[in-house]
Amino acid sequence: MAQQEQGAPSEAWARVKSRLRGELGEDVFASWFRGVELEKVDGEAAHLTVATRFLRNWLRSHYYDFVLRLARAEWPEVERVEFKVRQPHFGVEAPMEQRQRLSQPLPAAESPSLSLPLRTGYGGFEGSPLDPRLTFASFLVGVSNRLAHAAAQEVAGAFSSPQPLFNPLFLHGNVGLGKTHLLHAISWDVKQRKPESEVLYLTAERFMSGFVQALRARDALAFKEKLRRIDILLIDDMEFLQGPTIQQEFCHTLNSLIDGGRQVVVAADRAPTQLDKLDMRMRSRLGGGLVAEIGAMDYDLRRKILDKRTQEACTDTKGLEVSDTVLAFLAERLTESGRELEGAIHRLRASYQLTDEPVTIEVAEQIVRDLMRGAEPRRVRIDDILRTVSKHYGVNRGDLLSGRRNRSIVRPRQIGMYLAKLLTSRSLPEIGRRFGNRDHTTVLHAIRKIEQLMNDDNQLREEIELLKRLLRD
Repeated sequence: MAQQEQGAPSEAWARVKSRLRGELGEDVFASWFRGVELEKVDGEAAHLTVATRFLRNWLRSHYYDFVLRLARAEWPEVERVEFKVRQPHFGVEAPMEQRQRLSQPLPAAESPSLSLPLRTGYGGFEGSPLDPRLTFASFLVGVSNRLAHAAAQEVAGAFSSPQPLFNPLFLHGNVGLGKTHLLHAISWDVKQRKPESEVLYLTAERFMSGFVQALRARDALAFKEKLRRIDILLIDDMEFLQGPTIQQEFCHTLNSLIDGGRQVVVAADRAPTQLDKLDMRMRSRLGGGLVAEIGAMDYDLRRKILDKRTQEACTDTKGLEVSDTVLAFLAERLTESGRELEGAIHRLRASYQLTDEPVTIEVAEQIVRDLMRGAEPRRVRIDDILRTVSKHYGVNRGDLLSGRRNRSIVRPRQIGMYLAKLLTSRSLPEIGRRFGNRDHTTVLHAIRKIEQLMNDDNQLREEIELLKRLLRD
């Protein structure tokens, strides 16, 4: 009988959670309500338990009325909802145990000592969620991102000074190069240093959505005033900010924050002067602080990322081994973004876990083909490359395939191998075979050599761009 009495509230709570998911959406539900449990319904109170004090306080301040309304639909006698932390609980030690479960452990001095999950927010305005893995400790630095990384650290360390040094800080670069990582890292670091600080991290789309909702609720003035009283505002994907009214209000907010000595950090895929959808005043203000570009990753940084992610994967997956040859191949072939590199390691690990087969160069080549599928404008064959390179450099096809080591032949041969890697999905061993039965290490050397030369030789870079156009047209 006791089990039946316990089961009925449990079933009712399951219905409440189902309505929470339906009304709030999967993202909000997963962040805040998935782990909420019903302890009991006692007279006029529904007693709910959560994992951390932070989650308890957040639900009290942001969703109390919402939960109470849905609870009363199941238990009409309920007049209040009580949130409490489950026992045993992690308390202050929660972040450390959270970090131990992440694929990349973070040093205690650099990682957030905040209960998870966490969304930034202020005055009832909910920011975008923060990823606990994206800290300064986990950000890998190279030539292409050193300035942006140093500026982000400086902002995080000095954001509460009377007059911020870089304001606004504007980070720009292509997708997957680390802009969002740095925004999250600043947010975590600021909250670590000064937990009471008012930090708000938003995507441009979330800002637009919040402003539109405020307009509909006729609460736009309060919305703007809340934004202007925060300590540090971080806006991601600025290129998506659209609409003259929204842009005008954001510009007013930006001016108010900067003039008041509050820190602003913005990220976009282009520099402020190239954001054509923004008006001239906003572009001028965004470019008035420090503008730091995150450039394309060079080979060394790509390899550093792969080494780090592979070390993590091998630590978490018993028996997994990834050779230097495989990592060198991935670093040479995957050049677009860090996400692409991390995705390759995830696939390698999944392949090993599902098949129990060792990770070979052939497995890596298949993964590269899957990741880059659809990226080629048209199918380019190695025969096309041999013919085009031979004609452009006045070298016989037979010489390209021979063992001759003359400079006039070696360089076109290396360029041909580089183009074969860039424009086809052929494996390195196959490219080597088609270029005179050479092994894949020779192909890797050729590819790396041409990439190095292109960094310093504008004429060679232009020649290769021309060859690429000829092959794709």
